[in-house]
Amino acid sequence: MAEPLDDYIDAVAQALALPVEEAWRPAIRANLEVSLRLARLVDEFALPDETEPAPVFTA
Repeated sequence: MAEPLDDYIDAVAQALALPVEEAWRPAIRANLEVSLRLARLVDEFALPDETEPAPVFTA
């Protein structure tokens, strides 16, 4: 049975028409695991309801 990340790698590669060699899969999976772990930290960070987005400064 394939891992969920392997299914995701296959789906994204197909959607973007990217060739993915088998030798690359461990590195791709490791990168996704780290990215998802970091995204989970950001998602779990509680912000008060009064929080507003930072202003945008342009030069």
